[in-house]
Amino acid sequence: MKILSYDCFSGISGDMNLGAMIDLGVDSNYLIRELEKLKLEGWELDITRDQRHGISGTKVTVRQTRHEHAHRHLSDIIKILDESTLGDKTKELSKKIFTRIAVAEAAVHGTTVEKIHFHEVGAVDSIIDVTGAAICYNALNIDEVHTSEVELGSGFVLCDHGKLPVPAPATAEIIIGLPVRKGGVDFEATTPTGAAILATLVTNTDPDLKIRVEKTAYGVGQKDNTDIPNLLRVFIGETDTVEGQGHKSVHMECNIDDMNPEFFEYISDRLFSAGISDVYLSNIIMKKGRPGVVLNVICEPEKTDVARNIIFTESTTLGIRSSEFRKDTLSRKFETLNSIYGNVTIKRSFYKEKEVSCKPEYNECRKIATEKGIPVKEVYNNIMAELTREKT
Repeated sequence: MKILSYDCFSGISGDMNLGAMIDLGVDSNYLIRELEKLKLEGWELDITRDQRHGISGTKVTVRQTRHEHAHRHLSDIIKILDESTLGDKTKELSKKIFTRIAVAEAAVHGTTVEKIHFHEVGAVDSIIDVTGAAICYNALNIDEVHTSEVELGSGFVLCDHGKLPVPAPATAEIIIGLPVRKGGVDFEATTPTGAAILATLVTNTDPDLKIRVEKTAYGVGQKDNTDIPNLLRVFIGETDTVEGQGHKSVHMECNIDDMNPEFFEYISDRLFSAGISDVYLSNIIMKKGRPGVVLNVICEPEKTDVARNIIFTESTTLGIRSSEFRKDTLSRKFETLNSIYGNVTIKRSFYKEKEVSCKPEYNECRKIATEKGIPVKEVYNNIMAELTREKT
């Protein structure tokens, strides 16, 4: 599998991430062209080579070319993304990152996601940072994302709400489930934007993960710290073998028989937005013949605290059963097929380097069916027929 590995020894911010991705090989002109599809005015990317402690890397600064005082809601940012001409995969990933920030902000301020209005994160530069992260991730065609311990920093940071302790409260919510450390530097090393990018992308935090490194790259931070180089280091490489794509997972479940069933959709959405792998419901008959539902959650071990918090605060359950197990997955590869309906994303799955399945992404089939007013099964079957002809 193709692995993107983050080494956050001096934290991570949105602009450090963009610098690291360009340093890794993402074409800066391509990135700018894609970002222009947002149809946002008043920004430009300043991309330069720079050094920290003699280590050379790429420094990216998102400069605002005109003053704005916009406190956008999540719905405003989603509207910007929906009205853009970006690809669907980039739109969806960008929304996931912003939703993660909104959920954290709502928890900190004791309100709902819908009422949260972004301050710094709603500004043009943060929108560019987050959307740019999604563009770069999709351009690299990564199978898995790994991270080391993430340095949070120390001290205080000044923001719209005044002086706050590091990590900022929103960051502290977002990094739940990630391996972190604190106090390595005397400033805010990891920002809410950087934390949300990591928390959304990362699929593996195993410190013993073994990869064959193909390239190392550096994103240069804005500060020049005298003690530790203010850099974000990233590696790209492959795992030693395609076989045995196994890792530890946790199954969490609880019985519920006294909750409005309409709440299950909201709880599932919150869990998926928090990076949970799978959520599903099972109907059961409980004691005294009462019908009930089992809420099942499958997640990585580092996500259990996040899942537990959502389940206990959003549902009516009084207890959760948890068990650890090994999860084996097929190696996957995403490609673009120029079909009769235009470009469609195809997912190919492999076992022991042999392709065992190939199918179009359902969401894209559904979008085509809706736009053309035809059954989704017709779209799906026609694309599958093209894939079959391609093989023969």
